[in-house]
Amino acid sequence: MPVPGADDAIRARGLVKRFGGLVAVDHVDLTVPRAHVYGFLGPNGSGKSTTIRMLCGLLTPSEGDIEVLGLRIPAQADALRLRIGYMTQKFSLFEDLTVRENLEFLAAVYGLSRTATRTRVDELVERYHFADRQTQLAGTMSGGQKQRLALAGAVIHAPEMLFLDEPTSAVDPESRRDFWEKLFELADGGTTLLVSTHYMDEAERCHRIAILDEGVLVADGAPAQLAEALRGRSLEVRAAQPRRAQQVLARLPGVLSVAQIGNSLRVLSAAATDSAEILGDALRGAGLAAEVHAVHANLEDVFVAATRSRTTAGGDA
Repeated sequence: MPVPGADDAIRARGLVKRFGGLVAVDHVDLTVPRAHVYGFLGPNGSGKSTTIRMLCGLLTPSEGDIEVLGLRIPAQADALRLRIGYMTQKFSLFEDLTVRENLEFLAAVYGLSRTATRTRVDELVERYHFADRQTQLAGTMSGGQKQRLALAGAVIHAPEMLFLDEPTSAVDPESRRDFWEKLFELADGGTTLLVSTHYMDEAERCHRIAILDEGVLVADGAPAQLAEALRGRSLEVRAAQPRRAQQVLARLPGVLSVAQIGNSLRVLSAAATDSAEILGDALRGAGLAAEVHAVHANLEDVFVAATRSRTTAGGDA
């Protein structure tokens, strides 16, 4: 008989972190399946980094229960550290060491033998495209190259789980795409990844995402499922005077957001009922000719719906 939660890499219940009077993480429940790329989406200050540090055992929660890879955290945090990798947006390796020296140093930290170190470093040098840069000082590399090296360093000991805290915020789009290909290679090999980001296109790549807003978990699910839940609430408006149309629509009750994209407007409503008709009537009433039709929701719509709806509810309370 299967053990409940046996296929989960992380199970956190009622997770709270307070810093004095500030509640940075507010009763978060989190379940991360094994061998998944799980995204943490939210603005700066939303509690993503604090949550990750608690899950890693680097911060002690004020309340709640955490189990990672079958270990109770923080009680068994020392045992966990040998089974996980951790990477942040800031390059954390030694800039005055070469690519190979950095990897060899990390291998020694994790207790790999000389033979195992040589084999593992050779493997990572090849996999992360450093064959012609092994003797290059890390400090002389580009941002994208540094992050690839940091990722190689984070997996030197073949961890079962990898925590990445906004790892691509300082690299160019092409490097970001390449970096994400490496993440999916790891997931295909059985590694579980928890990745925090504020990039919508990155979050859409994840198998599942959680959206945090001011320490509260406001959405959790597969990106496509979260978007499907907004069917009928995302609309496109094409008007001859988009700026004037935006001003009219932004004042309507039940409109959560109006954003101009090129010559059209993208509108997110609080409910799907007759949204297109209501918007069209409002624009005609203002003397503006426009076409209004429903479009497929994207992850930005999901994010706005989750955070704005909560703000509106809080304001009405």
